[in-house]
Amino acid sequence: MKSPTIFVTFFLFLFFLTSSAYPGMKRQPYPCKNLVFYFHDVIYNGKNAANATSAIVGAPQWGNLTILADKFHFGNIAVFDDPITLDNNFHSTPVGRAQGMYFYDTKNTFTAWLGFSFVLNSEQHKGTINFIGADPIMVKSRDISVVGGTGDFFMHRGIATIMTDSYEGDVYFRLRVDIKFYECW
Repeated sequence: MKSPTIFVTFFLFLFFLTSSAYPGMKRQPYPCKNLVFYFHDVIYNGKNAANATSAIVGAPQWGNLTILADKFHFGNIAVFDDPITLDNNFHSTPVGRAQGMYFYDTKNTFTAWLGFSFVLNSEQHKGTINFIGADPIMVKSRDISVVGGTGDFFMHRGIATIMTDSYEGDVYFRLRVDIKFYECW
């Protein structure tokens, strides 16, 4: 009756051998790269066509395309092509563009869903950084996912902490975006 003991010992040996042979991908406990940018969104309101960097392209039946809907802007969809700067001055030299869309998706609070890219073409950085996620606007600091990139940011992934740095009614807002890459290729 020594054979069951030998089989058990053999399988335990194989289990420990295979479980320690490939430790798997280890998570990096600290970011491999940090960046901070600001992007400035000036929404078209029917009077500011020369300065507008975003526009409402979809509205609920009771809304229109020049004024955000009442009740937490629910149902509005906006596309944008916003300047990105290294500081919070709207008139600073842009280092790229934030291009994408957001839509207001909740009836009882201000929240939006974002999908956009930073298209960077400056002396320091060339390439794109792609973002996606929910934006509970009333929360001071919120995180969205960095899902990839190109150029200097090829296959980078991480977290972007966004904060509303300034706003003027429903026409202008500025976001501070603190990007932490945890996978840098």
